[in-house]
Amino acid sequence: MSGKIAASILSADFGRLGDEIRKVEEAGVDWIHVDVMDGHFVPNITIGPPVVRSLRKGTSLFFDVHLMIETPERYIRDFAEAGSNLITVHVEAAHHLHRTVSIIRESGCLAGVSLNPATPFVLVEPILPEVDLLLLMSVNPGFGGQKFIRSALPRIREAREYIDSRSLPVLVEVDGGIDRTNLKEVRKAGADVFVSGSAIFGEPSPGDAVREMRKILDDPSL
Repeated sequence: MSGKIAASILSADFGRLGDEIRKVEEAGVDWIHVDVMDGHFVPNITIGPPVVRSLRKGTSLFFDVHLMIETPERYIRDFAEAGSNLITVHVEAAHHLHRTVSIIRESGCLAGVSLNPATPFVLVEPILPEVDLLLLMSVNPGFGGQKFIRSALPRIREAREYIDSRSLPVLVEVDGGIDRTNLKEVRKAGADVFVSGSAIFGEPSPGDAVREMRKILDDPSL
């Protein structure tokens, strides 16, 4: 697998979200990444299930919903019913992580867990056999357009080695500051899914940005 590109709509024009998604879909993006923020777990507020439901009507793309919210278990079913395919919760926010992951699965979605940059990897180890995806933050969550934290690279390698050594069917996703300048080394470190927002939607042509990223990921040397 050359890697999946997940376009984060956090950096899109919210007045034209449907059009923005169509542009990147036509360019061959794999997933739509939806950042949900509550103003408590992170210092920002974004969107809720009604927006996901509305967007779902216009595309069949895979919806990768990232809940950066406190007590995420309260809202999982709402996001699942709105059309999410994968729901990711933070280790730091879910007080009963196994139960929360079970709720995601019972709602019919794939399950993911996420770690902030300063959270020890060991905290996610017990839950990895129960999930489909591990999301590693390469910025501190809350805002788009931040610079990639380079200490994320050894964390990605650690995750890849841990997952592979146990033959776990878990994808490694990386979110934060991903662009064409660091995509190759993030891929080489072991990531499978690459979340990019401002490097796609902040460009004059989001479609061209996606095509350039795809060209990098399809490099046979990787």
